[in-house]
Amino acid sequence: MAEIEREAMEYDVVIVGAGPAGLSAAIRLKQLNADLDVVVLEKGSEVGAHILSGAVLDPVGLNKLIPDWKEKGAPLNVPVKEDNFYMLGEAGEIRIPNAPMPPLMNNHGNYIVSMGNVCRWMAEQAEELGVEIFPGMACSELVYGENGEVKGVVAGVFGLEADGSYGENTEPGMELHGKYVFLSEGVRGSLAKEVIAKYDLQKGKEPQKFGVGMKEIWEIDPAKHNEGEVTHTMGWPLGSNAGGGSFVYHLDNNQVYVGFVVHLNYKNPHLFPYMEFQRFKHHPKIAELLKGGKRVAYGARAISEGGYQSMPKMVAPGVALLGCSVGMVNVPRIKGNHNAMLSGMAAAEAAYAAIQDGRASDELNDYETEVRNGAIGKDLKKVRNVKPMWSKWGLTASLALGGFDMWCQTLTGFSLFGTLKHGKNDAEATESADKHKPIDYPKPDGTLSFDRLTNVSFAATNHEESQPCHLRLADPNLPIATNLPKFDEPAQRYCPAGVYEVVEKDGKPEFVVNFQNCVHCKTCDIKDPSQNITWVTPQGGDGPNYPNM
Repeated sequence: MAEIEREAMEYDVVIVGAGPAGLSAAIRLKQLNADLDVVVLEKGSEVGAHILSGAVLDPVGLNKLIPDWKEKGAPLNVPVKEDNFYMLGEAGEIRIPNAPMPPLMNNHGNYIVSMGNVCRWMAEQAEELGVEIFPGMACSELVYGENGEVKGVVAGVFGLEADGSYGENTEPGMELHGKYVFLSEGVRGSLAKEVIAKYDLQKGKEPQKFGVGMKEIWEIDPAKHNEGEVTHTMGWPLGSNAGGGSFVYHLDNNQVYVGFVVHLNYKNPHLFPYMEFQRFKHHPKIAELLKGGKRVAYGARAISEGGYQSMPKMVAPGVALLGCSVGMVNVPRIKGNHNAMLSGMAAAEAAYAAIQDGRASDELNDYETEVRNGAIGKDLKKVRNVKPMWSKWGLTASLALGGFDMWCQTLTGFSLFGTLKHGKNDAEATESADKHKPIDYPKPDGTLSFDRLTNVSFAATNHEESQPCHLRLADPNLPIATNLPKFDEPAQRYCPAGVYEVVEKDGKPEFVVNFQNCVHCKTCDIKDPSQNITWVTPQGGDGPNYPNM
């Protein structure tokens, strides 16, 4: 790699990822000093193309960043007007009353939004302030300085050979250097993963925990549409097989977001998260809502669920981790965008102060202090025990004890449980196949439920077939030699896009990676029991192209 020559561009702050955290940081930097040189690099084909979330937004971050967002036309058009919680059984449901729930679970004042559209609008605000935003510019590697600090990133590498090497037609990309580099790549970003490992930022913290979230947009019968309604469910079909639940949000234009989350610490390698989602839609309550409607989009992504005790150290020399690169989702609320925005602002303020003092490439410790002790830390600390309770004691106990714990911390700031630990990471939680029975899933009917490949076409994902596979196997033999006999190769099931297959060739099983299907959810990087798969950013703007997810 030493012989590769690249042009370099100098900035005050280089930001990787045009999500809510990165864009908030860019906007705040220019608000503080219009003369700062700030660049945002986005791997999607456009801002918002790779944004997928359970889209109920607490506007606390936006209120602080752009107080006049309503006048500026922010796409927050559907206020929440109805909150529903249900425990599902196979044929019915029980309504969970709102009254006993802690105030933090109330969605009053929140908005059902497309975060993709919110980010597109935020990008417009940033560009008006003079921020440079480059979509379709995947950041493939970090640039380190002489003292081991993060100096910048390499972006815009195109035309690699199929084996990942540089050829005659390869465009080597550019180096973008900054006094500080912000990584706001979302969950399990490849550069953030490298930084966490290189600087041992997870030391002394609990392992990060994850879920896989899958989501469809449906256009439904106007007679069944209730704009502003928010519904969450738990229980069936997962039962005791895995933690998780669903969301159904009624936005405008007779559309609903139908989403399903499966916690990735499940033990049974036969579990098929995508098929659990498809089965969920056949529950009488959901099936009746969707009857006569049509699915118009699909997507999936991993969700950070470890919470307060799993957040790594957020700074290292020259670099800061923002938003979901740290893991700032409030699990019981299923919300993290507000904290992502607040983290971006906090990082911007710390970098601005450092640059004003003539500093560069050091650790922005003021940012870390603000996150842990400020609004983000207070938000996450109250709910820090809900996830480990669910994992250790199951759904019913976690509802009672988690609710009690959240009330105690809301009223007194004190928890009788202290801070519970998570224990194993999600890959380690997977048990051998011989300890569990296979699960018989109904075949999708093509009306309410769909096979994976059909649904993936509704994610509009695309990868140039001649480029290197961005799903790298440390040992290409391991899936068949180890994962198949021991775990029934769960990659066939945990991937919500049908990327991985075990096929028979010449009478022998063969592991196939259909990377063209990938929707960048990162589940394989997280859940593979042998930790044999590493997700790296593909070239250009490849990947999903979500319209308004």
